[in-house]
Amino acid sequence: MRVTSRPLRTDVTPSRALSVLAAHAASRGLPPPAMLSGDWFGSQAVIAPSLTVSPRGFPAAAEVDGPPGVIGGGWFGYLSYDLADPSRRTGSLPAAAWGWADHVLRWSASGECHLESLDGGGPSVSTMESLLTSPSPSPAWTAGPLRRPLPSEHRDAVKACVHAIEAGELFQANICSRFTGSFAGSPAALFASGVSSLAPRRAAFLSGSWGSVVSFSPELFLARHGRSVRSTPIKGTLPRRGPADDGNARLLRQSTKDVAENVMITDLVRNDLGRVCEVGSVTVPSLLRVRPAPGVWHLDSTVTGVLRPAVSDAELLDATFPPGSVTGAPKIRALDLIATLEPCGRGVYTGAIGLLSPVAGLELNVAIRTFEIAAGSIALGVGGGITADSDPEAEWQECLHKAAPLERLLAGVEQ
Repeated sequence: MRVTSRPLRTDVTPSRALSVLAAHAASRGLPPPAMLSGDWFGSQAVIAPSLTVSPRGFPAAAEVDGPPGVIGGGWFGYLSYDLADPSRRTGSLPAAAWGWADHVLRWSASGECHLESLDGGGPSVSTMESLLTSPSPSPAWTAGPLRRPLPSEHRDAVKACVHAIEAGELFQANICSRFTGSFAGSPAALFASGVSSLAPRRAAFLSGSWGSVVSFSPELFLARHGRSVRSTPIKGTLPRRGPADDGNARLLRQSTKDVAENVMITDLVRNDLGRVCEVGSVTVPSLLRVRPAPGVWHLDSTVTGVLRPAVSDAELLDATFPPGSVTGAPKIRALDLIATLEPCGRGVYTGAIGLLSPVAGLELNVAIRTFEIAAGSIALGVGGGITADSDPEAEWQECLHKAAPLERLLAGVEQ
């Protein structure tokens, strides 16, 4: 497989490029673009200019050598939480969907744009440069206010989870609620606006005839480069609404409840990776780091390992999916409890979205802060980790803090 990477003479931003490419595709009846934005494969952004994303299971891609830092192309897609839900509930979108791109636009860490391809796929450099600078209409969207479940429903689920923890059934579980509303217009425009205003670390956009996934996730589920694998689970949250909340960064690191949440899930991720990594290779190079995210402070840790020879990406996912930070410990009991306490399926929310490249490897986010759009409706899942000392009202307020920046985005309010 031949891999090429050619620089483009353009200063167009990734968000603007997505808008231009989306308008171009729509005007010609082509599939919409797909995009990853933030910190993916050491780059600022990756766009497949037009991509057919269809319902299908996790793909395979034989590894090939390429220049360092190059992506070339690959499979863009998602795996929904529905795949692991023991109740077999389903959301409005397919359980999994993927699409193959033989060429991509990649913005390097320093902001340079490259047209990359596998086996010569895609247009010429001059054609792409002309397209990116062509005038195009600015698509828009409208959305009604998100409807929330009754706060008492979430509080009751939290109480039931705490009782299960007190009974010794498990140590922690993630309990979520689902906000819903109406949506019309361009999901790509919503994504472009959110990327510009929120600057999320692990944002992803996928769209097709089945609907759209618009993710502003801050969390890395898996990064596999060669045989090296990394996961950075987030557990622990306090609000970050303005300068008055700067002190919450220190309070979060000192919070007994939040630190306990993070340590338990970090240990779970260590165990998950230990099932497929070489003995002694799984380490925790970063523990309990406080990081900003849209509207909140988060506590994260990083777990790394070296995969055993011949372990495939599918086997890696079998050992680790769904992400530990959005399930609980022990994971199997947490999955069963979630199915009992949450009134509806999660859909794509708390699954994973990303790219499998034969050149660059595999990277997937955790599908949190993620809109699911289909048939004129939009849904947003929110939740948090529950431990023995969780306060039901505080857990509901955490849901509202996480949703607030996304609700302001839908309303067109500057962040």
